[in-house]
Amino acid sequence: YTGYAGMHLHSHHHTDKTLMESEKVKVALVGRPNVGKSALFYSLTGKYATISNYPGTTVDISLAEKDGIIYIDTPGLYSLSPSSQDEYVARRIIESSDLVVHVIDAKNIETQLLLTLELIEAGFNVILVLNAIDEAELLGIEIDDKLLSERLGIPVVKTVAVEGLGVKKLRRIVTEKARETSIGPRERRIFRFSRKIEDIIADVIERLEDDLPINPRLAGILILLRDPYTLEYIDKSKLSGLENYVTSPILPRLLISEMIYNVDRILDGVLKRRSVGNSLYHRLNQLSLHPAVGIILTITSLIFIYLMAGVLGAQILVDELEGIFESYINPWFNTLLDTYIPNYWVRELFGGEYGIVTLAIRYSIAIVLPIVSVFFLSFSLLEDSGLLPRTAYLLDSILKKIGLSGKAAIPLILGTGCGTMAILTTRILSTKRERLISAIILSIGVPCSAQLGLIIAVAPSFQALLIWFTTLVSISLIIGYISSKTIPGRTPLLFMEIPPLRIPKIKNVMLKTYSRLKWYVTEIIPIFIFVSILIWLGRLTGVFNIIIYALSIPVSYIGLPPEASKIFLFGFFRRDYGAAGLYDLVSHGILNNIQIITAMVTLTLFVPCIAMFAAMWKEFGFKYAASILGLASITAFSIGYLVSIVLGVLL
Repeated sequence: YTGYAGMHLHSHHHTDKTLMESEKVKVALVGRPNVGKSALFYSLTGKYATISNYPGTTVDISLAEKDGIIYIDTPGLYSLSPSSQDEYVARRIIESSDLVVHVIDAKNIETQLLLTLELIEAGFNVILVLNAIDEAELLGIEIDDKLLSERLGIPVVKTVAVEGLGVKKLRRIVTEKARETSIGPRERRIFRFSRKIEDIIADVIERLEDDLPINPRLAGILILLRDPYTLEYIDKSKLSGLENYVTSPILPRLLISEMIYNVDRILDGVLKRRSVGNSLYHRLNQLSLHPAVGIILTITSLIFIYLMAGVLGAQILVDELEGIFESYINPWFNTLLDTYIPNYWVRELFGGEYGIVTLAIRYSIAIVLPIVSVFFLSFSLLEDSGLLPRTAYLLDSILKKIGLSGKAAIPLILGTGCGTMAILTTRILSTKRERLISAIILSIGVPCSAQLGLIIAVAPSFQALLIWFTTLVSISLIIGYISSKTIPGRTPLLFMEIPPLRIPKIKNVMLKTYSRLKWYVTEIIPIFIFVSILIWLGRLTGVFNIIIYALSIPVSYIGLPPEASKIFLFGFFRRDYGAAGLYDLVSHGILNNIQIITAMVTLTLFVPCIAMFAAMWKEFGFKYAASILGLASITAFSIGYLVSIVLGVLL
């Protein structure tokens, strides 16, 4: 338990001018990651989500309207005191919502009910959802929802979100609550502390200001727990005389212990466990967490992602769509421009080799769209199967060596599909330090699926591919280790729910895939068009040729011909475009085997593409994005030089 601060309870319906402003009733779906919030969101609304940035942040949230009620799918939340940007946004959404639907995994009710008590104690209108009740019953867990509802004083609903079970009842309760004449904040005491603790809380409350914008009792509890957000919020002069309470090493432990006791007290008679023996379902779940089996599952997951994105997407589907553009669309469009547009530079803006239609639209529709489509599909399948959290759990000890927790495995794996999406996914990490280390590794050592497919295609032998892969992994680990030692902060602990193994529900998987593809179409295609315009401006002003000449200097140092300079510039605009240029050089017999391997390594380590750079700029600011860009450039050519020297001696 970490507490909460900054909740405007007494001005509950007030918020800044944000997308949350609306006269309609707003219902926030809240809960930890992997408890089924998104599945419940889709089941409740029956609509696809509108995904947009929460104002003032880089966090995307999903909204949908049903029967005049706005449902908001919030990021994962462990407590009402945020430890990451995602949790901060979830807290802000709760603050501006009329109803809070707290979704918990019924199997883990003992650990997740504490947030329910926080929400009630804070004065929110709460509906508790016991999701995945079918999985709980398979494990012999029985929950008396009626008795729990009586003890908490709030509605309690059992659901199986992926099946839609219990959703109708939940929607009815939400609708009834929304029609109430007053759904404003209410105060209710849930925590029952010992007399001594209650006296201390009362003493703290007496010293706080009268117009406190959060529940005074909750504020008192959070101050005693040394919650930093509350301590920052409260006027320091009001805390005078409370030093003994705030600095006590024992008091927070006593409070947490008594809070856990409150959960146990409420669940007494509500929660029952019956023996189910050593069932196959139970044995499979336990076996999947064994390191040996887990490694096999992790490797299988990675192979599955590669086969889907790298083979089906990057090779089969891209070949078909590229053929359509190259054989029909581009020639027809260029002929149309030559016929009706006399000005050369106007024609080059839209057509030619680098035009908006012939490059930007072709790349976004014919190359990247099929790859990310199958990647999102495979990622959703793995996500719903419960394999991804297991991968994070198993890689935790390895990633800790480079300053990351196991949770960082998710964006790192996602980076093999699309680096831009992976950078945005680092929001799930709890500290900026961990997000920066992940971004550095993603930018330097993790090739996207399109680039990966092309790199594999140009490799002269399996031995060459092995050299490339070993070099890439080694450099990523070294860069990560150095970053963990130079970027201040501590390595976070891994704290996440491990859902059971499941058979993914096709409808849920398709809805997730659609939602993510909708993001791609609306967010990424404009970036491709912007890149095409940049190339056009560079050619128009001559900057394009200057940059290529500048790149020819480090390119010559690593033993590559001048023609290779262009592929590095193109690699900045699109990683796979640079790899495609390398493929052309190899197919024309311009490079020998040593040069091919050197180019493979250098081009992969080279700077992130402009879309990925834009995502880093958006997430971390220009200073950090530019620093990572510089680090990637220096690393790429330094390692490329060493590889060319070593290969020249060995081969």
